[in-house]
Amino acid sequence: MTTHPYERYVAVGDSQTEGIGDGDERHGYRGWADRLAEILAVGNSDFAYANLAVRGRLAEQVRDEQLAPALALKPDLATVVAGVGDLVRPGYDAARTARAVEEMFAELTSAGARVVTVTFPDIGRIAPLARRAQPRVMELNARIRAAADRHGVVVLDLFPQRITADPRLWSRDRTHASPVGHARIAAGVADLLGLTGHEDWARPLPPLAPVSALGGAAQEVRWLVGAMGPWARRRVRRVWRGGGAGGAHRAKRPGLDAVTLPEPERA
Repeated sequence: MTTHPYERYVAVGDSQTEGIGDGDERHGYRGWADRLAEILAVGNSDFAYANLAVRGRLAEQVRDEQLAPALALKPDLATVVAGVGDLVRPGYDAARTARAVEEMFAELTSAGARVVTVTFPDIGRIAPLARRAQPRVMELNARIRAAADRHGVVVLDLFPQRITADPRLWSRDRTHASPVGHARIAAGVADLLGLTGHEDWARPLPPLAPVSALGGAAQEVRWLVGAMGPWARRRVRRVWRGGGAGGAHRAKRPGLDAVTLPEPERA
């Protein structure tokens, strides 16, 4: 066990931080922020954690809806991850998205919290058919890194990590991390925070069986039809009905609470 100074961790963001891809609607979602809190809670009875993230929220919505409640909880550690929902919207404005993220960096660091953020992975390696979005990802990442540097924010930079191209790190939609992916992100943040035992968070998984060119193309088509098609239809219906992003979902842990550690996995 590695000791650390943190007693009040607050996570803000969208579906990635809420934990979509690591659980389900019936039993709830865990996600990398929950997993990080579990790591931080080991042997620390005074540790408390809140997760204000809500799926579907754009960066400005995260700022407008979650920043004030986060500050009110007086965290000494905060994670801010937002912007992926902005990337896929018509009229996307990288400067506007990054400005909302930077305003959260500024407010939380000024309040005394140590702030951590995570860049977005290389979409071109995860979903080749979505490669056209890669320039947007690269520009937003660059802006987030620059903002983080201005405010002393710690950055887990996923974009250059080869492990993020492994499909086992991603759920069926290739947008949200799988349980394995969420666990790796949590370990990466823990490593950045100086907790021992997480240094190999980016190690490669055992090799996958090779896939032929034809098989690979078929996988891409299945993803496009089975994941992206339904996602686009849901998006259009929400906008048409005036529901906006995020719907009626609410934060799963709006207050600081003790962390219940998971049962040890059986061999």
